[in-house]
Amino acid sequence: MIEGFGALPAAVNPLDAGSLLAVFGTVGIAVVLFAETGLLIGFFLPGDSLLFTAGLLCTAGAHGDTRLSLPWVMFAAAAGALVGAQCGFVLGRRGGRVLLARSRNRHLLDGVARAEEFLGRYGHAKAIVLARFVPVVRTVLNPLAGALDVPVRVFTLWQVAGGLLWSLGLVLAGYLLGSSIPSIDTYLLPAVAVIVVLSLLPVGIEFLKARRRTARRDRASGAGDGRRRRDDPVP
Repeated sequence: MIEGFGALPAAVNPLDAGSLLAVFGTVGIAVVLFAETGLLIGFFLPGDSLLFTAGLLCTAGAHGDTRLSLPWVMFAAAAGALVGAQCGFVLGRRGGRVLLARSRNRHLLDGVARAEEFLGRYGHAKAIVLARFVPVVRTVLNPLAGALDVPVRVFTLWQVAGGLLWSLGLVLAGYLLGSSIPSIDTYLLPAVAVIVVLSLLPVGIEFLKARRRTARRDRASGAGDGRRRRDDPVP
């Protein structure tokens, strides 16, 4: 279970999936996913690239010191993602709004705004599943759902569905790619870069949609003001 868990180096880069896996192995997957999905301090952690890289390192084509076991990686990924989300929900029930309100981190506050928009636009079930695939949003939506009194059964059902789809899906995607490409280590950094870009696509799409909605509202508001001015009686 803990392949790759060796002596700690002088420094570990928490933003680098390869560094985390080389030092902490499979245990690190569970810890990182728990922190990213259950604790507000974990919003900066590389969940997407960590899962994908872990899948790559389970293949026969992976060389070097870090080799992982696919069953243990899948277990650690699912456990960290599911337990973390449920923990975040419970923390939200016990004071999540206060914690979020005290934060001054711009990225975290942006994530709160997007998470609230997700819940308002898609409803509880769809928002909880989709949030898993959006960095930062998957960190703040769980405590936010608790703070907004989303029913426990509803949250638990859909966070399990979304958590398994996200965590196991990315691990298996890395594993299948690594199994089909010889010497995958050569392409590790480009592959992880692609995953990071893909993970940011939902954020970009949501941002563009929000800008379009704002532009439409502004045009509609401007048109309405123009009509009101034309309809005003001439003194």
